[in-house]
Amino acid sequence: MAGVSPLGQSWEEIGRHLRDCRNAVQKMAEWEEFDGLNTTLAAPVNGFCLPPHYSRKVRRSMSRVSEMAVRATEMALEDAGLIGDPILTSGRTGVSYGSSTGGTDATKDFGQMFLSKTTASVKANTYIQMMPHTTAFNISAYFSITGRLLPSSTACTSGSLAIGMAYEAIKFGMQDVMVAGGGEELCASEATVFDTLFATSTKNDTPDATPRPFDRDRDGLVIGEGAGTLVLEDLERATVRGAPIYAELVGFGTNSDGRHATNPTIETMAESLRLALESADLSPDAIAYVNAHGTATELGDIAETCATEKIFGEGKPISSLKSYMGHTLGACGALEAWMTIQMMREGWVAPTLNLDEVDSRCGNLDYVRDGIRPLEADYVMTNSFAFGGVNTSLIFRNVDG
Repeated sequence: MAGVSPLGQSWEEIGRHLRDCRNAVQKMAEWEEFDGLNTTLAAPVNGFCLPPHYSRKVRRSMSRVSEMAVRATEMALEDAGLIGDPILTSGRTGVSYGSSTGGTDATKDFGQMFLSKTTASVKANTYIQMMPHTTAFNISAYFSITGRLLPSSTACTSGSLAIGMAYEAIKFGMQDVMVAGGGEELCASEATVFDTLFATSTKNDTPDATPRPFDRDRDGLVIGEGAGTLVLEDLERATVRGAPIYAELVGFGTNSDGRHATNPTIETMAESLRLALESADLSPDAIAYVNAHGTATELGDIAETCATEKIFGEGKPISSLKSYMGHTLGACGALEAWMTIQMMREGWVAPTLNLDEVDSRCGNLDYVRDGIRPLEADYVMTNSFAFGGVNTSLIFRNVDG
């Protein structure tokens, strides 16, 4: 596992950030030039650059989101001991990876074509950098992975859906190894998507006080960026070769609301959680902690927590990592899965920041707040919900327990 996030680019750095209960939100002064954009808050990945061994030729097809995704994957494959392993090029390794939009700078180049009435801004690789499966392609091309390519572009569930599809590819014998995850690059256009729905935080002068998932006084989400990669492998094969095994993915549930693009449905959200439990053959009581999608939007917070209570009953421990790094969109399902697994292994859970008073309309759950909490867990769940009514739930087993 590995990732590039607003909280850092290694688990050591990220873990310290979480334990210190500090968020990575900052004011984006350059966004003030956009008339009508109410928010100027975001959580960027500061100081990211590719190592020198990435040649200019290699980088030509990569936008920022692809650079982060490929680098996260390189670190994950190194961690898994698979760099240079012939399994990568055997056809028995695949890539399941997602993002919401692909490269936004490349999208601007096409927009400029329409504004200027000339194609001068469009280059040979512009579409390759822009296409929704640019992350999946660039990972497969950089590591010469020739198995299944399963791209996901389902907004905020892109990363978690990719992990779920990778799980099924191995479970049903189609692949032995899968590189899975998601990425997103920061752009004012993505903030505008939510701003037009009055769903962004406008606490522009107090970035440390927002977002506020589940809080009565929340005023919306903050977007972030990054990429997260999990390497999934058949358990028997991983054990035989002595691979580091951090967790076992035992359950996956996904469905769609089939109703409204942006107004979530409690019943189908709950059904996604139930499907994951059914997939894992577990009762709700087996789950020690739920990592929430927790965007700090009114409709999302209320629907998600009521759906969680519907499945688990009252008092299930829950918190939101988006209070630290904002909503990383296509990356959040992968980054949050990685962080949730690491917290489970180390026996603690990060609280939701800025949660002073829980909204009375939210479900009756055990909202982790006011500092780090010890956690003894055999199983944890992490959930993602997206525009378009896409719902996903993943369950991980603690192999160190």
